[in-house]
Amino acid sequence: MEALKSGSDVFFVLMGAIMVLAMHAGFAFLEVGTVRKKNQVNGLMKIMTDFAASTIGYFFIGTTVAYGTTFFVSAEALSINNGYDLVKFFFLLTFAAAIPAIISGGIAERARFYPQMVATFFIVALVYPFFEGITWNGNFGIQAWIEATFGAQFHDFAGSIVVHAVGGWIALAAIILLGARTGRYGKGGEIYAHPPSSIPFLALGSWILTVGWFGFNVMSAQAVEGVSGLVALNSLMAMAGGILAALFIGKNDPGFVHNGPLAGLVAICAGSDLVHPLGALAIGAVAGGLFVITFTLTQNRWKIDDVLGVWPLHGLCGVWGGIAAGIFGSKAMGGMGGVSLGAQLVGSLLGVIIAFVGGFIIYGVIKAMVGIRLDKEQEFNGADLSLHHISAESEYDK
Repeated sequence: MEALKSGSDVFFVLMGAIMVLAMHAGFAFLEVGTVRKKNQVNGLMKIMTDFAASTIGYFFIGTTVAYGTTFFVSAEALSINNGYDLVKFFFLLTFAAAIPAIISGGIAERARFYPQMVATFFIVALVYPFFEGITWNGNFGIQAWIEATFGAQFHDFAGSIVVHAVGGWIALAAIILLGARTGRYGKGGEIYAHPPSSIPFLALGSWILTVGWFGFNVMSAQAVEGVSGLVALNSLMAMAGGILAALFIGKNDPGFVHNGPLAGLVAICAGSDLVHPLGALAIGAVAGGLFVITFTLTQNRWKIDDVLGVWPLHGLCGVWGGIAAGIFGSKAMGGMGGVSLGAQLVGSLLGVIIAFVGGFIIYGVIKAMVGIRLDKEQEFNGADLSLHHISAESEYDK
């Protein structure tokens, strides 16, 4: 029976890892559908190569930073318990690799290719696992201090803060250091919009992410005996709330509607194992509205050229999710209890600070040493031809 349980857990986590791996195709097509056609190949290339850089960084450094583990032992030792630790690494890696996939959408159309790969390596090797270890492994005694001070540890079941807010706030640092795309804003305050190049690709990316998200959330139990239908239903309800809020507040805009489920799913990650489904619906609805409003402010009022809106979607909706777990997770709101609003506020703020400062340091150093932005001619011609010497679609008749 012990062998059966071990094998079942390995298979369970492996399926979760594969589902989250598939989400990276969603990140890719979401970016391809949003950027201009001259930058579509670059979007696909970044997501693919950044995953490889993430794998190397997390394997050699990141898991040691987060959990103190190493793979420098014999294959026989690694295969204990059907290799559970190996598939767990695979699962956690897909979370870690989501960070540069998030960042990619914010810095699209003007970032240099290889400097971004270098940034990816150090983010996944150092910045992300630093906060991951604090939250999910109790490193540095911070969780113990939070529990002693507020009566409960900081709770983030599937990564509203650890993954999404961290990715969104690192992206904001990179976006600020890069500056806006050439011609995006006029000197007199004019705003020149760049509409999505392909709504079908954008929608495809949204659907792939949405489906994979149920592996992201449900499989965060990391064992068959811990799986919960509550997590699945809460994810579904938050998704629906995000869609409907984005539909009505976004006034039928397809770009907002297809980001609505993602906003809801980002927000529900933290408390998906705690809140009542009605609470999940409310969390998702607030997140969907928050995305629409802050995306509009970011682009038009604050003139932050975040191409896919990753800071509003992941950075701000992620923070809302971390805080919302402390509100709707309480028994007074129909939740499971065992969570503290104070702990959620402190943990969320800590994640934001680590991500923003860490992102600023990494991108700032790379900018000072080799530069992180395409030159004006490369940007005008598009990253596809300038960097990869091919366009997404042939200009010649077949």
